[in-house]
Amino acid sequence: MDAKLDKAPLQGKTVLLVHPAWHSCGSHQVFVSQADAYRSLGARVLDLALAATLGSVEGSPAHEAYAAATSDLQADTRFFAGVPWSRILWPSFRDTGWLWLHGNLAAMAVVYTRLTPLPKSLLKEPKIDFIHCNHFFCMPAAAALRQRYGAPIVLDTHDIQAHQYLLRNQATWAIPPRTKFEKMLKIEVRELAKADVLIHLNNEEAATFKSYLPSLRHELVYPTVPPIAPGNAGEDFIIVASANYPNFLGVSWFLEEILPRVPNIPIKIIGNIDNELRTRAPELLNRYESLFTGRVQDLDAAYANAAAVLLPTTEGHGISIKTIEALSSGAPLIATRHAFRGMPVDPSHLQNVALASDAESFAALLTQAAHCKPHIDRLNCATRSVYKSYFSFETYRAELDRISHSLIGTGLKT
Repeated sequence: MDAKLDKAPLQGKTVLLVHPAWHSCGSHQVFVSQADAYRSLGARVLDLALAATLGSVEGSPAHEAYAAATSDLQADTRFFAGVPWSRILWPSFRDTGWLWLHGNLAAMAVVYTRLTPLPKSLLKEPKIDFIHCNHFFCMPAAAALRQRYGAPIVLDTHDIQAHQYLLRNQATWAIPPRTKFEKMLKIEVRELAKADVLIHLNNEEAATFKSYLPSLRHELVYPTVPPIAPGNAGEDFIIVASANYPNFLGVSWFLEEILPRVPNIPIKIIGNIDNELRTRAPELLNRYESLFTGRVQDLDAAYANAAAVLLPTTEGHGISIKTIEALSSGAPLIATRHAFRGMPVDPSHLQNVALASDAESFAALLTQAAHCKPHIDRLNCATRSVYKSYFSFETYRAELDRISHSLIGTGLKT
């Protein structure tokens, strides 16, 4: 590690993280890495999680469940806020319902943040030097705190969210006219323009937002996640997936198109993706429920005991956090090329990665791996080298150090 970074350059500074109250997903892992990075740089880290469901306020069951699921997010002080039931009477809440009916998820998310009162305990903080906000719809809260404390805001875009909303809208009911991609992107860009600096996690989102906001400062910073400790090959072929719609599509494709071709291979599906199937495809979940393990406490052990990690990714935008996690494990990967979207590497050149172009080739690769398990030095393999080169904590920490130092004390947008 660079000796310069060991001098705690943010000693005496207070950094506030603002983000959605999400857990068991890739974005949450990014929030965890941010907190770890700023604390290792010597900053006092405050964390504000914003819930997006009515009544999810401090002390509520939703708050308790979120806190229980996110003990890995290590901040000096954590805050939680959401929309109280009393605000159902506000005109803007009624407008939010109308937006939801037409599928305008971007506008709805922004309005929900505007309806969320900031925690009184947070507003008692004597100073905040720097705000690291995540996702465009959290900007109303970050902007209000910037006005109070004069702290500059760096905003992590986490992909082009209008793409994600469009994908979700394809699977949900809405009153015509259904909100179009361009309208949601316009809302997203409007909120992004209020930040002082934008951080992008992959080349595509960086290029897109640079074209819409050419006068704003843009930074490309690949995310990091805690590395998985390499282990010895076990018997199970695992899929790790959180509960979101793109993961639902990939897991459903695997269960419907690939698994029937390989009926006798031991498969484990780890994570809370079963909740998504329970809502969208209960019959499919019932048929294969024995394969689902839910969330596990020891993810390292799950990877260590895997014969290979499966990445049957068919949809989704932005860089895949679970792919980065799989790279760090050193385990053999059987994947679609789409699993490596947004990454600065050609996966076909990686020795312990097997790429499938369709269900038939995925099943063939899985069959081959099950019958012939080659020895791989998981500690020194190709995917571990990629992780260390582009997604290591040290690299990420150095980038946040550079960006925060260029902003603290500059007193930018108000």
